[in-house]
Amino acid sequence: MKFIDVKKAKVHNLKNIDVSIPRDTLTVITGPSGSGKSSLAFDTIFAEGQRRYIESLSSYARQFLGQIDPPDVESITGLSPAIAIDQKSTTKNPRSTVGTVTEVYDFLRIMFARLGTPYCPDTGVELDAQSAEQIVDRLLELKEKTKIQLLSPVIKNKKGTHKDDINKFLSMGFSRLRIDGESDIVEEVPKLNKNVYHNIEVVVDRMVIKDGIRGRLTDSVELALKLSSGFLIVIATDSNGEEELFFSEKLVSPETGKSFPDLEPRLFSFNSPLGACPACNGLGVKKVFDREKYILDTSLSLLDGAIPALGKNSTFLFQMVKCIAKEEGIDLKTPFEKLPKKFVSILLDGSDKVYSYTFKSENSSYNFKKEWLGLDARLERKYQESNSEKVRSDLEEYMDIEKCPDCNGQKLNPFALSVTIGKKNITEICQLPIDECYEYFKKVSFKGNKKIIAQKLLKEILDRLIFLLDVGLNYLTLNREAKTLSGGESQRIRLATQIGSALSGVLYVLDEPSIGLHQRDNDRLIKTLINLRDLGNTVLVVEHDEDTMRAADYLIDMGPGAGLHGGEIVAEGKPDQVAKVKGSVTGNFLSQKDSIEVPSERRELTREIVLKGAQENNLKKLDVTIPLDGMVCISGVSGSGKSTLVHRVLTPAIKSTLRKSFSAKANYKAVKGVDQVQSIIELDQSPIGRTPKSNPATYTGLFDEVRKLFSNTGESKIRGYKQGRFSFNVKGGRCESCEGNGVIKVEMNFLPDVYVTCSDCHGKRYNKETLNVLYRGKNISDVLQMSIEEAGEFFKNHKKMNRILSTLNSVGLGYMKLGQPSTTLSGGEAQRLKLSKELSKATRGHCLYILDEPTTGLHFKDIQILLEAINDLIDKGNTVVIIEHNLDVIKTADHVIDLGPEGGKAGGEVVAYGTPEEVSKVKGSFTGKYLKKVL
Repeated sequence: MKFIDVKKAKVHNLKNIDVSIPRDTLTVITGPSGSGKSSLAFDTIFAEGQRRYIESLSSYARQFLGQIDPPDVESITGLSPAIAIDQKSTTKNPRSTVGTVTEVYDFLRIMFARLGTPYCPDTGVELDAQSAEQIVDRLLELKEKTKIQLLSPVIKNKKGTHKDDINKFLSMGFSRLRIDGESDIVEEVPKLNKNVYHNIEVVVDRMVIKDGIRGRLTDSVELALKLSSGFLIVIATDSNGEEELFFSEKLVSPETGKSFPDLEPRLFSFNSPLGACPACNGLGVKKVFDREKYILDTSLSLLDGAIPALGKNSTFLFQMVKCIAKEEGIDLKTPFEKLPKKFVSILLDGSDKVYSYTFKSENSSYNFKKEWLGLDARLERKYQESNSEKVRSDLEEYMDIEKCPDCNGQKLNPFALSVTIGKKNITEICQLPIDECYEYFKKVSFKGNKKIIAQKLLKEILDRLIFLLDVGLNYLTLNREAKTLSGGESQRIRLATQIGSALSGVLYVLDEPSIGLHQRDNDRLIKTLINLRDLGNTVLVVEHDEDTMRAADYLIDMGPGAGLHGGEIVAEGKPDQVAKVKGSVTGNFLSQKDSIEVPSERRELTREIVLKGAQENNLKKLDVTIPLDGMVCISGVSGSGKSTLVHRVLTPAIKSTLRKSFSAKANYKAVKGVDQVQSIIELDQSPIGRTPKSNPATYTGLFDEVRKLFSNTGESKIRGYKQGRFSFNVKGGRCESCEGNGVIKVEMNFLPDVYVTCSDCHGKRYNKETLNVLYRGKNISDVLQMSIEEAGEFFKNHKKMNRILSTLNSVGLGYMKLGQPSTTLSGGEAQRLKLSKELSKATRGHCLYILDEPTTGLHFKDIQILLEAINDLIDKGNTVVIIEHNLDVIKTADHVIDLGPEGGKAGGEVVAYGTPEEVSKVKGSFTGKYLKKVL
């Protein structure tokens, strides 16, 4: 057997390790969070594989690829070209969809351009391009003795004097032109305004419809079409009057005379001006002011700030509202909820009535009469016309994203949407869940030449769809935005794309592909990984999922702990061999010597919040009861509606009820029992910061305390250093050569940019004077390099800092460095940081916490630690609602709400609810089926 041999790897916390990974196998690397799994798989093996491949390219090709430094390893042999399928490269581009990422949409565009049937968007009549012969036949159907003029539209809506064009046609013998609707004999070139758009038509022929004119008519029609590249206008005059007919060799509506562009792939792209909806530029959405957001508290009066968007009493907008209120006889001290409906309608929607506005500002007075457009329209105008970025970003707080009213969220223009295949347009096909889309293309049929064209296209589309089905993404739709996908979903999409490429001899490195997958769909994922291996590839997976570990050909367990306590190989071999190794934490769980216990008794939950008629995406008017004072798990297969229920309906409903805000467009009927909670806190997996300067120390507020501590040392007081001196974001204490980044970006012109450690501060971020200030022998840079666990020991005598650090430790983040850039954190790590921030606060209870798959990236041992932290929150009198697939978490919950039965359209219903034991007895519940095995 051949191996990938790694000798003396020392990247991050790896302790000089040697490892041999068998090639052409499915190898799983596991171990506690922070034990060095990613350091071995991604930062050592993949980084070296990619670096060697890039070095084999020409210097021209290398300029387009990132510069990769060699990892800290003595040698790696047996490497293949490496492809990483991680979770971080999900695009944030709003134009990127599942269809564009998987390339299915590209094939669909070609299919619609070559095989689609176009219809007139106005009348629904099928469109067909006409040949010269067909046009002649149509004209000969006119009544006998009808006078016709054949005009060739040579200039269409173009600026200029068009002197050369007119001269050209005069020299060809044409003397009669119609310029901007006026027909006349032209002997010399008229003077046209060059700044105005003009239409010029050449009168090619004039005749009367009678027998024997076909030959002359055909010649004239062909000439007119030739002059204008395929267009013809005919003015027909009979006893009933004059009629203007429009003909085209291109697509034209027979009823409206409207001409349409040829069918080409660009027409079906929402990224192309040719295909995009002109109102939303192909985004499918528009930003609009949301009354629920800008009416902050209906119990307050307008004077007391019920609508903060109006500004203060002195602002122009507020003064206008004052004048309207005065004319309508309204006291602005009245609470908003008690204002007459008529006045609220005038205030928000506007009125045809003309109001008198009279008020003074500091420098001038205003006196004018004008209609009131309504607050929505006034705010929209202010947003569009303001040049201040701050004003615009402040107003965006009150805006919501809604479907574009022109295209109804379909992104394309009316003509593109009127082209169909099998009675569906391209957007309707993209709105189908992938499993239905697959069935649709299996049934669609074509005849004649179209059948030959369709064969290859259908094969490409069906192949890609079946790969998506194989990785358990049947519930997604092709028009789903890529930025809304979870890390696990985007990773599985790229995995499906790789299987589609059918490469062999490649090293694939994957980062927890099972994230976000229900246990039922896990088997399909494992089959996909085995398929990838059977194509002749080496598949290296960083994973915590037990089923994936047991399916591996080879298992490597890192540890024994995290950070400084990790970086060693504790056990390796076949899964059953690892299970027998005594010092292996993973082995203990695989052999069931250690496990997450089911609680001996569940909490009795008596208080509850009741949500009625939840209706959003695939939710089918759900009635859901959320018990309080315990742990509530929302479970169900992928795509069953869990995130929609919690993030799109329940959380906004509770927030708007707590704020007593004005709800204009509720996606639920009613919500009761909200008064039993004081606040709601969402802890999702979004990043804690957007720049590398944001890190765990700054996010948790710990760094403020650290800077305060350093500014209070004797040395700082002698030198007059304040807290700002110890910030790497402001001038003074930071190293100015690298502006506090620790690295400098060097532009290499035709070679890739290189990041080099700053030669002045050697990566320490601060200047020498700042680094001379020590606390217990450590400078500020040394503190940022400490792990959370080390810092906990170092600052154990500081009450506030110790509370923050011990809480970070309690959610399993002890291995993380205080200065680790937030951009390098996984979604699960970001969420646990947010959780620790909440845990470190001295709360008064009665708070509702929403967590979204907090077990992401966690080992069995870490899940035990996390559950202790969650139970600690509940014991303080709070409620925790968790969206989760992990059975170890679900089995420890007090109450489970299981959605399904399937994903997409077949989901959105409550399949089972109650204690885990009660849910395990429900036949139609997939979660119940798997719970039965673990209870």
